[in-house]
Amino acid sequence: MRQEKEVVSNHSGFWSGALFGMLAGMGSLLTYQYFSGILRHPRLISKEILSTEDQFENREALAIFIAAENLRSAIQNCLLTNGLSKEVLNAGYRNFRESWARDFGFATYGLLTLGQFATIKGTLEAFFWHQTDDGQFPVKLHSINVLTRFFYSLFEREQPLEVMLKPKFITGHGTSSLDGQALLVIAAQNYAREAEDSDFLRYHWSQLKLAVQWLQIHRKPGEILLHQFAYSDWADSVARRGRVLYTNVVYWKALTAMSEAATSLDVKQQAEFYAKEAEQVLQAIQAYFWRPDLGYFVTSARLNQLSSDGNLLAIAWELASPEQAESILKVMAEARMAEPVPTRVAYPSYPRSLIAVENILGGMANYHTEAAWLWIGAWHVVALIKADHIDEAQKLIARITEIIVRDKQVNEAYRPDGKPLSSIWYKSESPLTWNAGMVLYAFKVFEAHPRVETNILSLLNEITE
Repeated sequence: MRQEKEVVSNHSGFWSGALFGMLAGMGSLLTYQYFSGILRHPRLISKEILSTEDQFENREALAIFIAAENLRSAIQNCLLTNGLSKEVLNAGYRNFRESWARDFGFATYGLLTLGQFATIKGTLEAFFWHQTDDGQFPVKLHSINVLTRFFYSLFEREQPLEVMLKPKFITGHGTSSLDGQALLVIAAQNYAREAEDSDFLRYHWSQLKLAVQWLQIHRKPGEILLHQFAYSDWADSVARRGRVLYTNVVYWKALTAMSEAATSLDVKQQAEFYAKEAEQVLQAIQAYFWRPDLGYFVTSARLNQLSSDGNLLAIAWELASPEQAESILKVMAEARMAEPVPTRVAYPSYPRSLIAVENILGGMANYHTEAAWLWIGAWHVVALIKADHIDEAQKLIARITEIIVRDKQVNEAYRPDGKPLSSIWYKSESPLTWNAGMVLYAFKVFEAHPRVETNILSLLNEITE
């Protein structure tokens, strides 16, 4: 009997071992195929612009050329279906060779500056193509998952573009993105106005209305302002939750864009409706976020930080009163938020307890706190011009110019010492298109001021042609 049991046990051990060996072999084969597939792709190449200052009239002209080339380098033809492709703007090259609603929304200001109407229309159409029945736009359009994307970056390989785009509707933290949704609405109106393409608005009008309705389901009963989940806006390594200034300023701007769009389409009743909605949101923002004792709009009820994103957009888009604008800019100047790189994300920094654990482990805890981003610096320039602080705006223009010329490209984020942010696990994206696009827009707004005497716009016209 014992011998029979030993025979059964031996047989069982043999088949268990054989099964384990087979599974291990299959796993090794699949792993080999997976990584060899990545390694077969071309190596990443530097996007640095090697032109020198002596080829241009001045350093500002060189900086503009670099920003324009960086922005246009991310324009790609991408597949929506097997028989349909669109000209789409990607967020970057190394880490984010995919189209993000949020990044694209801000980058359109630069694309419009360059007259890249086809790219804006194509990218908008790609997002509209994937809109859900209840109105949600994708957070991004991508071809590969986040883990595979990391390995492409780690092994310094180009992410594939020949794969069909897929929509992603939730963030990396499993939440919805409200700001990206609103920015697409703003981009649609900006494009239609600048390109004089009212047919685009007319064709997508019902989708735009649905997009706003989707935003409004994120209001609590009886409230005007939007509520968001933690880690869901552009500063997605910080647990900014509830009613957040930045998100609601962008929401307000989307409502004003809808009113302007309805006016251009000659639907007066809807224009009045969205204008009224926008006014209600504006009044709610003033009541909920403005702190006269601090001199700026706070980030949220729980966070008294001056977040540069919402405050600068409030000035640039004229939500803030002239007196409020003066106060905000004064606090930012005293906190030296635009030094050495314009402009730092928050003052004072958000507490470490709010930072996503993956950013802490990855050595990037200051990514959305002490780091500076040029897209914010660009809005800082625009805000200073709105407040008629031309000399201060010129100083920021000079700092932005020096950073871009020094790096020969537009990087993603910068450390407090002015160098590109990086760690063992992460290298700052270069180029980053919304930084590049916003820089171009800031230069354009700066030169358009009657007290400014430069010929930057003539260079932009040459680049466009």
